[in-house]
Parts: sequence; C-alpha cells; structure tokens
Amino acid sequence: MTSNGTHAVTDDNFDAEVKQSDKLTLVDFWAEWCGPCKMIAPTIDELAEQYNDQLKVCKMDVDSNQRTAQEYAVRSIPSLLFFKGGEVIETVVGAVPKQRLEEVIEAHL
Repeated sequence: MTSNGTHAVTDDNFDAEVKQSDKLTLVDFWAEWCGPCKMIAPTIDELAEQYNDQLKVCKMDVDSNQRTAQEYAVRSIPSLLFFKGGEVIETVVGAVPKQRLEEVIEAHL
C-alpha cells in the first residue's frame, strides 16, 4: 500500500488487485515526470480516504508497467479508469476537479 490508503499496482499483480476486486476500483495511471499527475495526486489520496470502505484506489506507474497501460490503451496521463466486476466502466483523462471524480464514484457505488 502506498500513501493514504492507495495501493501500488504492477503488471504482475493487476489482475489480483483490480480485476478480482469486489469493490469499485479506481486506477490512476501516472508517471513521475507528469506535471498534471502530480497536481491530481493529492485529490486521489483524498478520495482514497473519503471512500475508504467503498472504493479501492490503485496507482500504476506507466513507465514501469507498460503492458497494462497498453492493454487499456492509455495514451494520455493521468488516466483514471474505474473498474467494477473486472471491467472498465468509466474513464476520466486529465487533472479534473475533485467534484467530477466524486460524481463518477457516486454514480457507480
């Protein structure tokens, strides 16, 4: 687990951590060099705490885990993919306001 209740996921543990999760799962595809990724990181951490019992929040470094990023056609980062039942149910690209992410979360809980 990384900071504030988020989970670091890799190509190797993605299926177990994300696809097999019984919770709504948010995966933040990011990179260390990405300015917008750094801008939205505190918001992602806040959501992990705010929805602790209802939402699993994972972070995947696209530089270290290119296979999964390619599988989900991640072309821009940050890309926030929401999974339910092992399937992508919604995608949000860019450093969007927290309210936008809350709307997506609430719609799928």
